[in-house]
Amino acid sequence: MKRILPLLAAAFLLTACGSLGKKPDAENSGPTAEAMYSEAKTELTAGNYTRAVQLFESLQARYPYGRYAQQASLEIAYANFKDQEPELALAAIDRFLKQYPANPSVDYALYLKGLVNFIEDRSLFASISQQNMAERDPKAAKESFEAFRDLVTRFPESRYVADAQDRMAFLVTALADHDLSVATYYYNRGGYLAAANRAKFVIENYANTDRVETALVMLAAAYDKLGQTELRDDARRVLAKNYPNSKVAESQIFGETPWWKFW
Repeated sequence: MKRILPLLAAAFLLTACGSLGKKPDAENSGPTAEAMYSEAKTELTAGNYTRAVQLFESLQARYPYGRYAQQASLEIAYANFKDQEPELALAAIDRFLKQYPANPSVDYALYLKGLVNFIEDRSLFASISQQNMAERDPKAAKESFEAFRDLVTRFPESRYVADAQDRMAFLVTALADHDLSVATYYYNRGGYLAAANRAKFVIENYANTDRVETALVMLAAAYDKLGQTELRDDARRVLAKNYPNSKVAESQIFGETPWWKFW
């Protein structure tokens, strides 16, 4: 009996040591990261965006490291964008940019950020005659422009640059239109100094757009109301020099026909 006990103890220790070297079956079971990503991608392609987000998030929870987890972050952003959840999309993009600054898809993340904001503020780009542009907040448009500019500056060879540049040109004009509307709003309410300052802002910040012509007319008109004749005449001289064939008149800008009808 004394011999048997040591043998049993030794056998127990060997069994215990062997079990310590094995992973629990639960950790070895279940789909791989690749399989989970494939399933989520299928749902995304099918337009099942909410389900796709759930699957990508499950993938990240189960496999928080590696390329599939990183790619899932971008897919979540895109799925939320397509599901008309811009705030969730932007939050996912910002997390991705913060966590993976060296990821090869950073250029795409910046492009998507610009695109989400671009679409989010599409009401800013609607027909100006159908809304009071002075009451619009161009925050999303500005953030869209910044994201596209970051993309173009940091990744000039990216395949997304061409489209980003086209959208930037559109954004610049839309933002200039917004400021011109604000200037008109102030002018029509007797805020001539505020109108002059906003017109100057357009001239200084949107010099490469044709909206400068209108801004110069606004500036001259506001200075005239303020009794600043020298400044008024300076604005008119700049207008005549740069736009000798200008047909924009103060009566057109501030009359019954809105200035934007002339573009």
